[in-house]
Amino acid sequence: MYSLVLTLHSWIRWIALVSGVGATLAAVRGKVEGERSIADRWAMSAMMALDIQMLLGLILYLGLSPNMAEILNHFGESMRRADTRFWAVEHISTMIGAVALSHVGRVLARKAPNAAAKRTRLLITFGLATVLMLLGMPWPGRPGGRPLFRL
Repeated sequence: MYSLVLTLHSWIRWIALVSGVGATLAAVRGKVEGERSIADRWAMSAMMALDIQMLLGLILYLGLSPNMAEILNHFGESMRRADTRFWAVEHISTMIGAVALSHVGRVLARKAPNAAAKRTRLLITFGLATVLMLLGMPWPGRPGGRPLFRL
């Protein structure tokens, strides 16, 4: 079960990242007119992918991951090592921030009084969410890094 959830979590991150970039670029290009605009569709896709990622991540974090169980059992020692600190604090914090920004951004954009305000709100929130995703991903070569694709 652990391997399946970890593999899904690894692959869906690319959908979340591409959707976040798509929402940000659609806002940059001004594709925000109407309720079913390109930016709205990208934003909804990013938000859904991030929600699925958060669910899978919490299942790993709180139950399935033997690495997290060990990290949480020796939390003080884990904070002194960059690789375990990444998993215990940095990864989960940045990703929860990205999820929160995607939800806030989508609500604020839908309530915007005009297209310019909607564009600004989407650009800021999904731009920041995308940056947080990039910062919080376990890129190869960094402490706690993982492979780009799991099979």
